[in-house]
Amino acid sequence: MKLWMSILLLIPASALTQDFRNMSESDMAAMMQQVQQMQSCMAKIDQGELKTLEKRSQQLSGEVKSLCADGSRNQAQEKALSFGKEVARSSAMKTMTECGEILKDIMPKLPFADADSSDQHVCDTL
Repeated sequence: MKLWMSILLLIPASALTQDFRNMSESDMAAMMQQVQQMQSCMAKIDQGELKTLEKRSQQLSGEVKSLCADGSRNQAQEKALSFGKEVARSSAMKTMTECGEILKDIMPKLPFADADSSDQHVCDTL
């Protein structure tokens, strides 16, 4: 849930007000129903699995930073990509993705959401 809240905080307030300002009452009610569906969906996520992923992510972050600082860019990139694939395969992330689909039609389009980051190196993003 914290992850989704963080994502929502990244959306500029002006984008939210701009998109929702002219909504009818029925559109607003439908949107609120979708938000409630998403919240119910998010409640199904295994919090223990999320905590494990968070701990591993923090540990990996330190390892990757150390590898980058030591000039081991390729090893850092491989480690980050491997962990990213592991997270993507996790049941918690799969459920989060499914839950996110509920809101995809009501959220404003984020300009960076479709960006291809495959050419970006992990050491350059730290």
